[in-house]
Amino acid sequence: MLTCVIRYHIDPTKRDPFSRYARNWAVAIPRCGADLIGYFAPHEGSSTLAYGIYNVASLADYEAYRARLADDPLGCENYAFAQKEKFLLREDRTFLKLVPAATGGAE
Repeated sequence: MLTCVIRYHIDPTKRDPFSRYARNWAVAIPRCGADLIGYFAPHEGSSTLAYGIYNVASLADYEAYRARLADDPLGCENYAFAQKEKFLLREDRTFLKLVPAATGGAE
């Protein structure tokens, strides 16, 4: 299992459009095959950092998911909305793999 973490730098004056964008992905992402953990908007501290986090089984599954998302009507609408409203200043993706937790006991 891989976790995709999208770090967004957003315009701090456009938090409401970002929230709409996040709510739309909450519908489209699971429909297209990824396990959405959630979208996180700024609250305290930085007013420009936001995150979207979801799981995929593999990079091959990610590529198939992205193809479905590109064809999804809500996905297309959301991409266009972000372009029109210009609230995303930067977007970075990283893929992480969970490190199994230590048991805490003697082996």
